[in-house]
Amino acid sequence: MPDTAYAVAAIVVAAAVTWALRALPFAVLAPLRASTTVQYLSTRMPAGVMIILVVYCLRDLPVTDARALAPLTALATTIGLHLWRRSVLLSILGGTTVSVITASTVFTH
Repeated sequence: MPDTAYAVAAIVVAAAVTWALRALPFAVLAPLRASTTVQYLSTRMPAGVMIILVVYCLRDLPVTDARALAPLTALATTIGLHLWRRSVLLSILGGTTVSVITASTVFTH
């Protein structure tokens, strides 16, 4: 069994490493907040990410199959709700609800 000094030293080293690893992101990100590039990306990236996700989700969609109507209906609902109310939460919840309902009830085999 290790002596008390060894155990205390191990705990101190583990605490110091843990604290440093948790503080490091804040120390690195602090100078980036004033960057014009980061500010530009923060305004443009959300729309870009959403476009990439839509393309990724619909890329293998068989448009000649009736099962394609479920995700397309959900996409139309999401876009419509967002244009109508400008609420991200409402758009996501409404589109997800329509997707789940249409995929599990209307367009099943």
